[in-house]
Amino acid sequence: MKIAIGGDHAGFAYKQTITEVLTAQGHQVTDFGPSTDASVDYPDHAHPLALSVEKGENELGILICGSGNGVAITANKHQGIRAALCWTEELGSLARQHNNANVLCLPARFIDITLAQQIVAAFVNTPFEGGRHQTRVNKIAC
Repeated sequence: MKIAIGGDHAGFAYKQTITEVLTAQGHQVTDFGPSTDASVDYPDHAHPLALSVEKGENELGILICGSGNGVAITANKHQGIRAALCWTEELGSLARQHNNANVLCLPARFIDITLAQQIVAAFVNTPFEGGRHQTRVNKIAC
């Protein structure tokens, strides 16, 4: 699967670890930065990532910042993006299963790396259920 990953300085270490895990699993991962843990503005990384998912260049995206809120708000400005802020494995699964979320947002300052990896696995490996949920997803766009 083609997966985009990015965030800000608070999510840098998690981004590096998650990229290594996904790559080892055979996924093609595109890193949208940052390239260090120096302070950056998350929209500079979230917008290009969201565009890549919106255009179909990547199937899913993962954004990581301190709270997860900034990257989620930014990504959701894009019409074709359904970004979900998840802090449990179940939320990661439900975001895909019920909402057909295409960008996962993680709060690095509030979850440990092991939980972050479990959420990513749940998100990446859970298919969209469709059915009654498709009707609801169709009503999201403005």
